[in-house]
Amino acid sequence: MSSSKKSAPLPASSAGLLRFFEDETKGYKLRPEIVISIPASLIGISWILKIFFSA
Repeated sequence: MSSSKKSAPLPASSAGLLRFFEDETKGYKLRPEIVISIPASLIGISWILKIFFSA
């Protein structure tokens, strides 16, 4: 490998991204398990209703 690739600086925008994710926002905080389980359960309920009450 050439030495120019090893000494290349990182892009300046990476510091801005890190700073963006440090900001704390107000609002509800939900665990990822809850966020995934609510739509999955709604899909399951709709499938069950469709199976039992289909004409």
